[in-house]
Amino acid sequence: MAKLPQAAALAASWRGRRAFWLVPLLLLPVPAWLNEYQQYVINMMLMYVPVAVGFNLVVGNLGLLAFSNVAFFGIGAYTTGVLMLQVGLPWWLTIIPAGLMGAIAGCATSVPALRGVRSFYLAIMTLAFGELMRWIYIRWEPVTGGSMGMAVPAPDLFGWPLITEARKFYVFLALALLVVIATDRLLRTRFGRAFLAIKSNEVAAAAMGIPTDRYIVLCFGWSGFAVGIGGAMYAALVGHLTPVSFDLTELIVEFAMIMVGGLGSLVGSVIGAVVITAAPQVFLDFPGFQELVFGVLIILVLLFLPNGLASLLARLHPGLRDRYHRE
Repeated sequence: MAKLPQAAALAASWRGRRAFWLVPLLLLPVPAWLNEYQQYVINMMLMYVPVAVGFNLVVGNLGLLAFSNVAFFGIGAYTTGVLMLQVGLPWWLTIIPAGLMGAIAGCATSVPALRGVRSFYLAIMTLAFGELMRWIYIRWEPVTGGSMGMAVPAPDLFGWPLITEARKFYVFLALALLVVIATDRLLRTRFGRAFLAIKSNEVAAAAMGIPTDRYIVLCFGWSGFAVGIGGAMYAALVGHLTPVSFDLTELIVEFAMIMVGGLGSLVGSVIGAVVITAAPQVFLDFPGFQELVFGVLIILVLLFLPNGLASLLARLHPGLRDRYHRE
C-alpha cells in the first residue's frame, strides 16, 4: 500500500514534465502573431535561458556563491564575434567554440573554489574575474574593437541567413531546449546527486568518497559551456558587441533571474529568464518605471516567495517540481 502514493507522485511528476516539454511545441506558431520588436524580446528571453541555467547550476545546485557568469557570457559572445569577423567562420560553426571557451573559463574560475575559498570571498574573486575580462575587451582593441566594440556579421545556419527575428527564434528555441535537456539529464545522474551532496555538506560528501574537487570543476565547466552558448546567441541577436554589455549591471540582471525563478531549479531558471526579460517591457512607454518594476518585482518575490516562482508553480502542480531540487 505504501507504494501507491509513490506511484501517484511519479505519475504526477511525469505528467508535469510532459506538460513542460510541450511548451516549445506551443511556441512554434508565435512568430506569426508578433512584430519584429516583440519577436526580438522573445528571442532575448530564449537567449537568457542557457545563461540562467548555467548560473543556477553553480549557485543553486552546487551551492557556491560564484559571480563569474557575466565573464562566461562575454567570452562566449566575443569568441563568436572574433571567429566570424576575423576568421570568417559562419555563425553556426562558432556556437560550440563559444561554449568550449566558456567551459575553459569555467574550469579556470573553479581554481579558487578548489583552494577552499568560499562564501563572499569566492564571490569577490569571481566578480573580479568578470571585471578583468571586461578590461581585456577594452584594452585588446585590435581583436575586440576596444570600447567602441565590434560589429558581428549577419548570422546564418548552414547557409540559411537569419535575417529576421522570426528565423532567429526557431534556432534560439532549439539551442535553449538542447541546453535545458542536457542539463536536466546531467542533474538526474550521479553527477547531479554529487552536486547536491556537496551543497548540503562538502565535508560529509568527501568523507563518503565523493571526489568533490572533480565535481566542482565539472560543474563550473558545464556552467561556462551553457553560458558561452548563450553568449554566441547574444552576438547573433544584437549584432554589435561592446564591453559595457558585460558589466555589473548585466550580472545583477542575471542574478535576479535565478533568484526570482528559484535557486537550484531548472524550471526556475527558465521562468526567471522569461519574467526578468519581459517585466520591464510592460512599462516601456513610461521612462523610469522599468527600473522601478525590476526592483519591486525582486523585493516581492524574495519577501513572499523566497524559493522563487518555481516553488509557486510546484504548489499549483506538484508534477512540475524538479526531482533534483532541494530548497
